[in-house]
Amino acid sequence: MPENVIIMGAAGRDFHNFNTHFRGNQDYNVVAFTAAQIPNIHDRVYPAALAGQDRYPEGIPIRPEDELPLLISKYKVTQVIFSYSDLNYNDLMHKASIVLAAGADFRLMSMDNTILKSSKPVISICAVRTGVGKSPTTRKICKLLRDRELKVVAVRHPMPYGNLMDQIWQRFETYEDLDKYECTIEEREEYEPHIDMGTIVYAGVDYAEILKRAEEDADVVVWDGGNNDLPFFKPNLHIVLVDPHRAGHEELYYPGETNLRLADIVIINKVSTADAENVKIVRNNVKRINPNAEIIEANSPITVEQPEELEGKRVLVVEDGPTVTHGEMPYGAGFIAAKSLKVGEIIDPRKYAVDTIKETFEAYPHLESVLPAMGYGSKQVKDLEATINACDCDFVIAGTPIDLNRVVSTNKTIKRAKYAIEEQSELTLEKVVEQFLEKF
Repeated sequence: MPENVIIMGAAGRDFHNFNTHFRGNQDYNVVAFTAAQIPNIHDRVYPAALAGQDRYPEGIPIRPEDELPLLISKYKVTQVIFSYSDLNYNDLMHKASIVLAAGADFRLMSMDNTILKSSKPVISICAVRTGVGKSPTTRKICKLLRDRELKVVAVRHPMPYGNLMDQIWQRFETYEDLDKYECTIEEREEYEPHIDMGTIVYAGVDYAEILKRAEEDADVVVWDGGNNDLPFFKPNLHIVLVDPHRAGHEELYYPGETNLRLADIVIINKVSTADAENVKIVRNNVKRINPNAEIIEANSPITVEQPEELEGKRVLVVEDGPTVTHGEMPYGAGFIAAKSLKVGEIIDPRKYAVDTIKETFEAYPHLESVLPAMGYGSKQVKDLEATINACDCDFVIAGTPIDLNRVVSTNKTIKRAKYAIEEQSELTLEKVVEQFLEKF
């Protein structure tokens, strides 16, 4: 008899693990997914057309993670597969203890069990935490490849928070594509900058299907990782970023440490804004954990349009949502820009927060001086808009990678804090790309 299994997830790695290892596998019967981390992604069904009509004619239910003990008992589950990322080891083992106490085995899957192999060269950009600087690194890698007249496609880690049948595979080349797929703010944060550079982006639910289509567009496939998750495609070059603003996290978060151990190149980012001792700690940890990896030290320089207008003004700082929520950073690029530009005051957004944005501050009490750009649905986007409009400030500094004016109607002037990656070492990403291409 097949074992009854639950897959714990957050609408991404969980579906990939199912598609690559459990779908069609006669040894297992997946009775449910659970959902965490992202608002409003439960109370859905993983469709029969994706799960396999013969074995799952009604699809697979997606339930809130707090129902896990009841689900284990109800379905006589023998294995629970943990399948999401950016969790510290204490929290990970608390979840394991809940599963073990309910009578099931708690399982982590290696990358080898779920990896997809491409017919094209693959460069993966991943990290040990979310918010380290993967996105500007990915964009720079794409530009370096395109400068060499290569066709490049970025395949983004999944964010399928809507209708899963509409998101089996998605191709983003224009802003109209973002509207077509009703992208959340989090999705736009990842896709818009690629579109601005002329790079095609793929994402969705079924990454075997996505890879097949991406290969038709590309000479080189670039895996654009999410959170601190492992790549879905087998990389020929694995680049991993670490953050001295969170020194020590490189060996305390799942599966970030695994990424670090697998890395060919490690980028220590933000060295100019981090404490020198923390840079040293991170560098020593990298050398100890992965002595074979080559190390690049880098900065993420931040620019703001017409910065002189901000001096002495009261500003609201809006930051990239995942970085300051489950990424646990108290601030991001917008706050750093505000401090460097000698604004008069950075206002506390909490007293202006509306409905779901107020709930976000309650869920992440470490946030005091920045407003996370939350927008996982139309209601949350409206609440973000209302919160921004209610704030008593002269300007908004937006550290999110998107143009907020595209998604909210605001009575404030928004100035974007844009950031890139700038290597400080003799080894550069350009040299890394040149060495990589010599092999193919």
